[in-house]
Amino acid sequence: MTTTVKAYGAVSTTDPLEPMTVERRELGPHDVLIDIDYAGICHSDIHTVRGDWGPVTYPQVVGHEIVGHVAAVGSAVTKHKVGDRVGVGCESGSCGECAQCLKGEEVYCLNGNIQTYAGVDVDGTITQGGYSQATVVDERFVLSVPESLPLEKVAPLLCAGVTLYAPLKHWKAGPGTKVAIIGMGGLGHVGVKLAHALGAEVTVLSRTLAKKDDGLKIGADHYYATEDPQTFEKLAGEFDLILNTVSAGLDYGMYVNLLAVDGTLVILGAPTEPVAVDAINLITHRRSIAGSANGGIADTQEMLDFCAEHGIVPETELISADYINDAYERVLASDVRYRFVIDTKTL
Repeated sequence: MTTTVKAYGAVSTTDPLEPMTVERRELGPHDVLIDIDYAGICHSDIHTVRGDWGPVTYPQVVGHEIVGHVAAVGSAVTKHKVGDRVGVGCESGSCGECAQCLKGEEVYCLNGNIQTYAGVDVDGTITQGGYSQATVVDERFVLSVPESLPLEKVAPLLCAGVTLYAPLKHWKAGPGTKVAIIGMGGLGHVGVKLAHALGAEVTVLSRTLAKKDDGLKIGADHYYATEDPQTFEKLAGEFDLILNTVSAGLDYGMYVNLLAVDGTLVILGAPTEPVAVDAINLITHRRSIAGSANGGIADTQEMLDFCAEHGIVPETELISADYINDAYERVLASDVRYRFVIDTKTL
């Protein structure tokens, strides 16, 4: 039997989000029913409902930063039990059989994973996300939330956290490495905390120095304004790894020049225009430009456990459901320090 739950979603690319209901599929043998306590607001949510990344089937409930408690489990579920603290991130299913899934990299599923919202679910319906009271997810994609992490702050880790943790791990950030993070926003501030905890020397590259005190307080060793041309002269050849968290267009040639020999610039925020660089600037220093998505289930669980071990949580502002449209406008104006979290009990 399907379950009807209250939600907050979009009905078009231009109308404000509004209260609605969505149907959750019948609990299958390997499914988990989660009562959602909190859902984070990601900039991707806004891009999706406004059609920035392509056509959307409306009504659409977004939200892929989900935390709550297990309310029921299917007959074959072994990973979770009723009452467990759990989370769901950007993906809620995959083929489970391709080379990437078998490696624990479900985010790169070769047959196409199931996005937590605006995807096609196992029953053929459009997936609806976390701005809602409850959801049904395959147990393989349900994460365990450590008891030491305050539940009202955990949600952004399911997207922003793993999106930064995965490349930091893949490119082996740690003691003796110099990491720069472009952007001190919802993603960037979590990246500062993670890179610092991993033991790297951390530099923030932000347009201005407006958030410098925040950056140094949460773990940055250095903080530079990119609107100052001297920044690019002073830091030339400095970094082993640069993580770009902003989606706005950049002069990538200037940032590539900040890489040391064998350094890598990783794109996390997707720009709408092509990335252009001078090939000679790559060739002569064996530099690389790469991209990275969020992370597989193993990396996401590892990230949650790492955050619990090191006491890492995002800086958040808790809001009620009727404030979501205002929160969207503030996200677009960069007027949040640093991530909105919806109290879904207010639905």
